[in-house]
Amino acid sequence: MDRSLKNLRIFMRIAFLEGISYLVLLLVAMPLKYFAHIPEGVKYVGWAHGVLFVLFCIYLLKVWAELKWSFGKALLAFIAALLPFGTFVLDAKLKRAYPAVHTVS
Repeated sequence: MDRSLKNLRIFMRIAFLEGISYLVLLLVAMPLKYFAHIPEGVKYVGWAHGVLFVLFCIYLLKVWAELKWSFGKALLAFIAALLPFGTFVLDAKLKRAYPAVHTVS
């Protein structure tokens, strides 16, 4: 199948995992750090989230170039990574815009 669609599928998976890690960081690790004085959650979840965010940015650049997205579309995808639940909205929009991504093996 088309390499750009494979990269899009990888990007969508990374975006989904990045969104989950962001929510775990905000809703579990941060409250544990500040209310229960258990900082380890932020250390490990924060590290995982950081790695996923960097991967998100790398694959965003790849997908932007390969699919010839406009600057605005790429910027909105980046902003989605900064907002809680943003990557889930991005994932839904990309699934509608690129239905062939589901058939990529």
